[in-house]
Amino acid sequence: MTKGASMPTTAKHTPAGKDVPRQRHLPGEEGMWVFIFGDMTVFAMLFGVYLYYRGADTAEFNQSQLLLNQTFGVVNTLVLLTSSLLVVTALRAVRGGALELARRLLYGAMACGVVFIVNKAIEYGEKISMGLVPATNEFFMYFYVMTGLHLLHVVIGLALLWFMVTLTRRPVRGERQQRYLEGAACFWHMVDLLWIVIFPLLYLVK
Repeated sequence: MTKGASMPTTAKHTPAGKDVPRQRHLPGEEGMWVFIFGDMTVFAMLFGVYLYYRGADTAEFNQSQLLLNQTFGVVNTLVLLTSSLLVVTALRAVRGGALELARRLLYGAMACGVVFIVNKAIEYGEKISMGLVPATNEFFMYFYVMTGLHLLHVVIGLALLWFMVTLTRRPVRGERQQRYLEGAACFWHMVDLLWIVIFPLLYLVK
């Protein structure tokens, strides 16, 4: 037997008992990501304009900021962070086949979204009763515009969370339905991310 014939082949094989790793893919549909990046670009421009005018009249913006109740912002931040954690856990539950658990987690995330809306409505009512409306000054104009647009996204996100619940009721879901679930979850995480930027900009930055 020649030396070459005695050499073992170098064919790759998977060790017994181990699964072949799945190929990584972008979660959700491509169209959802186009929408998310476009939406975040609009908000980024709005944040830039706000910071520009804040720099032009720092004294007025700082005085107006003192009229905000930071407790509302802190509570809403904790609520949205909790909701995002619930959505992530729900997706893992779906992949593991625990659909009933996934639905309960999504209901919890929706409850957090409702708490956010109620909290924001109370804050708006408090500010309006103090005579602080969009026409008061530039700071409150941006306050209502940014938080109002974000509130609209929370409402849309709640509708998408409900859509996720309806998908988990299906005994069988194809790849497309799974991507719908991931896309809706990504939108909700974007809503969370936007608030994490809005909160310090309006309530904390001096």
